[in-house]
Amino acid sequence: MALPGFRDFYPDDCAFRNAIFAKWRDVAYRYGFVEYDGPPLEPLDLFTKKSGDEIVTQLYHFKDKGDRDVALRPEMTPTLARLVTARHKDFKKPLKWFSIPQVFRYERQQKGRLREHYQLNCDIIGEAGLEADIELIALVIDVLRAFGLTEKDFVVRLSDRQFWTDFMNAKAVPEDQRYAFIQAIDKSERESREKTAEKLGPLADEVFTILAHAQSTKSVRLDTVEAGLRHRGLQDYVKRDYTVVRGLAYYTGVVFEAFDRSGEFRAIAGGGRYDTLLKNLGGVDLPALGFGIGDVVLGEIIKGKLPWWEPHGGIHVLIADEIYRTQAMALIQKLRETWHEPIDYSFTAMKVGKQLQLAEERANAYAVIVDQQITTGFVAVKNLTTRNQRIFKVEDVTPEKVNRPNFWDNASIERDREYSTGADPSTSSG
Repeated sequence: MALPGFRDFYPDDCAFRNAIFAKWRDVAYRYGFVEYDGPPLEPLDLFTKKSGDEIVTQLYHFKDKGDRDVALRPEMTPTLARLVTARHKDFKKPLKWFSIPQVFRYERQQKGRLREHYQLNCDIIGEAGLEADIELIALVIDVLRAFGLTEKDFVVRLSDRQFWTDFMNAKAVPEDQRYAFIQAIDKSERESREKTAEKLGPLADEVFTILAHAQSTKSVRLDTVEAGLRHRGLQDYVKRDYTVVRGLAYYTGVVFEAFDRSGEFRAIAGGGRYDTLLKNLGGVDLPALGFGIGDVVLGEIIKGKLPWWEPHGGIHVLIADEIYRTQAMALIQKLRETWHEPIDYSFTAMKVGKQLQLAEERANAYAVIVDQQITTGFVAVKNLTTRNQRIFKVEDVTPEKVNRPNFWDNASIERDREYSTGADPSTSSG
């Protein structure tokens, strides 16, 4: 049994997970992002530098055999900062990098939150202009749209962390009270109005007015970002919402979170601009922004909506009699060298009907039947979708010849009759 908060991935679970990864990678590549990775085990102080010593209680940490304090990564941003700091001069700016790490947090399990998950991280390093913010938010939207979700399914709530910094400056909120002030706003939707008001003190009424009239509350940065998304036709996917502040202290500008419209789940994705983080971690002074989207909440939302265990187009080689197994194995090896799809067979002697049933259960596209014809250089190939069967020379069982358009329709079956007069239907046309 897996540890609490951890998952086993049986083949269908793995197929589901890998389908998510494939779409993540596809959209990131289309936006010009390149993939990177780092070790799952890092020095503990890499994370305490960013989030303070209090984060230690949420980490899987220990001393290694070299007496070093280490931790399983709870997030990817500190690793990214370390990598960029080490070799930033080797890359042209801006950097557009993404990764799909497995991350770990030792915290209370909740709906949509486990103690490990996989996460798509996309970051832009070295670009201060708001066009980068627009690009990153458009990427979040397109990642979710890749799973068939629409503006009716999710919304990206936009906010401006700098707006609240300016507000606190104007109201002379003491430095030592600012983190609590931001936290009160961050939790305002989950706590009663009275409790939030108590935390905000004399500024409560003014803050509640801002939250209630977000769209008419001025922010040049959000105006620019919303206009940029409108030019891309994505305006229906976003909504201005000043309750989104991304509780972490290092955010400096536009921030955002994606939620399902039903409100059933916690945030699907979240991110924003963190222009001072790399410098504060002892690294280079480069503007930066990024987001993360986990597989747990997303998986719950899309489960059952898309076919993940799809027919993979493979071939199952049926051995009609064990006396032909040697020739069959030679054919299997040849097919595996020329086809990109799975090529499978039965390890033990089995009736042809049972082998055919196995081929269909495994969602193969074709069955290649090895019988006495192979002694003259031919095999039968059965299309498991159309149920039609054709005769091929062994050397012609290639993707180019087997997958020809219209080759397997009923009208083409007449070619098989030509074979009885000595012609080879697999090369007669098509």
